Amino acid sequence: MKHWSENPLWRWLRNFLRPSKGAAINLGRRKVLTGAAIGLGGACLSRVHPQVSGRTFNPALIRPPGAVGEDEFLSRCIRCGECMKVCPTNAIQPTCLQAGVEGMWTPVLNMDVGYCEYECTLCGQVCPTGAIRKLSLEEKQKIKIGQSFVDKNRCLPYAFGRPCIVCEEHCPTPNKAIWVEEIEVMGPAGERILVQQPHVDPDLCVGCGICQNKCPIKDRSGIYVTSVGETRNDHNQMLL
Repeated sequence: MKHWSENPLWRWLRNFLRPSKGAAINLGRRKVLTGAAIGLGGACLSRVHPQVSGRTFNPALIRPPGAVGEDEFLSRCIRCGECMKVCPTNAIQPTCLQAGVEGMWTPVLNMDVGYCEYECTLCGQVCPTGAIRKLSLEEKQKIKIGQSFVDKNRCLPYAFGRPCIVCEEHCPTPNKAIWVEEIEVMGPAGERILVQQPHVDPDLCVGCGICQNKCPIKDRSGIYVTSVGETRNDHNQMLL
């Protein structure tokens, strides 16, 4: 079997990139090839984000309430940062690669940093291009930007039988999207402990993220928000 280095195509490419001894070095040729490779790679990378296929969505790509559909959003957003400046809780942060290379520095909500204030519409008011629509407070409070999920392996009442209702207390929706169920659990010494285990109503949750932000578990919360169910995208839905 021939060694791969004896392949005619490989020999041609090697000679093209590395001229024989005594031949003048054609820097222009190398620059063209290098530029073409970089351009092709950049074009590919610019479209490498979870929403390209239309079937997979990045759970961390939580856009501000009033954001238009993702393709239109990327074409409208000019990365001015005005929405980030006015966010009262600093929840709106610049993306890194959550939306791919072409979406870098566009706004995304980071619930570990802040949360979407239920009584606030500032981001839509300052957006100069309509990437985030200007909404009335009533309209904004009906917008769903994501969905909360309880992590039963980390939530204190579930995982450790420790009393905690912080997420339910902070839930801002008029009819609480987070409700608790009183459960009797066994303590380490065999004692019976009454705890209130949280549940999330997907029909009421708007994904504001205050539950995640206020959870007393600091490294990774016992309740978290993903982008699923967002009002702006009929395809990124959990419930049929």
